[in-house]
Amino acid sequence: MSGWDRRLAEATAGANGAERRPAGGWTVTEYVCHVGDNLRQWSERVQSALLARRSDVAGYDPDALAAARRYAALPLAVAAWSSELAAAAWVEVVGRALREGVTLRHATRGRQTAADVARNNCHDAYHHLWDIGQILASPVH
Repeated sequence: MSGWDRRLAEATAGANGAERRPAGGWTVTEYVCHVGDNLRQWSERVQSALLARRSDVAGYDPDALAAARRYAALPLAVAAWSSELAAAAWVEVVGRALREGVTLRHATRGRQTAADVARNNCHDAYHHLWDIGQILASPVH
């Protein structure tokens, strides 16, 4: 079990995936889906630089992707499985990019080294583990 798999399992233990903050927002399952898709998106972007020497990348709308993929319709176990696959691929791709010194040019963020991508993606994943913890710690979800 990888670090992401273990932390995700710990964070979602006992959850059914439909829990959300009383004020609304994404459910536990939707956050798990988002993390997987974000890691997958960035793996593809980095692979574009590694395999095709294309370093220009565009942004994407995570809410539009969530709607298109119908995150809310997925069971939590499937979302976790998908995010675990995405995390494993991300580790491989970003590890290679770090070794090879890849730099991307993001449409709105500008120049991003592989280390920048790694830092940003890890921050996003762990921030959403925090979100999940906050949802599940709420007396009403």
